[in-house]
Amino acid sequence: MKRFDTINVIPFIDIMLVLLAIVLTTATFLVESRLEIELPKTDGTHHRANLRAQEITIDRNGRFYLNDQAVELEELRGRLANLPQETPITLRVDAGVPFARFVNVAEMTQDLGLRNLGVITEGQR
Repeated sequence: MKRFDTINVIPFIDIMLVLLAIVLTTATFLVESRLEIELPKTDGTHHRANLRAQEITIDRNGRFYLNDQAVELEELRGRLANLPQETPITLRVDAGVPFARFVNVAEMTQDLGLRNLGVITEGQR
């Protein structure tokens, strides 16, 4: 049996450098989230805070809902047309719905000038 006179520490150093990089990256994010800054005040922010978010839902059968009220596509367009352009809109679509229905609603909001559109999804577990 061959006797080892020295220990090769290079793999150990590689592992330690990777761990150091992970710690430094994580520490940077923790410091940034705890920075206390005072944001400037504007008049426009107050107006947006008063806007009530609207939720559009398309169920598995392709029916449209606005804030949990069943609506037809043209009625949905009419109601959305009356909203201010800064109104936040949340779009929830069942996974079984054809993609074209989603695109129709997204294009409708864009045509009406409603640019504050968010899509709700569920993360994989």
